[in-house]
Amino acid sequence: MSRPLRWALQIVVGVVVILGGLWLAGAIGDESDPGGEETPSSSLETIPESELPPEGRETLDLIRADGPFPYDRDGVAFQNREGILPPQDVGYYREYTVPTPGEDDRGARRIVGGEDGDRYYTEDHYASFEQIEEGR
Repeated sequence: MSRPLRWALQIVVGVVVILGGLWLAGAIGDESDPGGEETPSSSLETIPESELPPEGRETLDLIRADGPFPYDRDGVAFQNREGILPPQDVGYYREYTVPTPGEDDRGARRIVGGEDGDRYYTEDHYASFEQIEEGR
């Protein structure tokens, strides 16, 4: 085998090995989720994005756009002191206000988002959570 042909073959094999490794690691994969992101799973009950209250869907849109947020506390670290969400390192979760019509303060509704794209809705100020199924 000639040297240029052997060199070309080695490059092709190298590219195939790299792409195979990326595919196995999950960096290349299923693009079937309409949002382009998969929702990581948890053992919590779920709520389709379409069933969130209108203010919750608006807050979710702001989170995706990285703001601007209407409340100073939006985007602060959520500590998960209640231990309801899957355990993660401190700083993994961020909380965002879902406005409640008729309330003159932030109200009880929040969306809590994780660094991996997992998002959770609470309507009772962290007493319970449902994992949001985005794009549904």
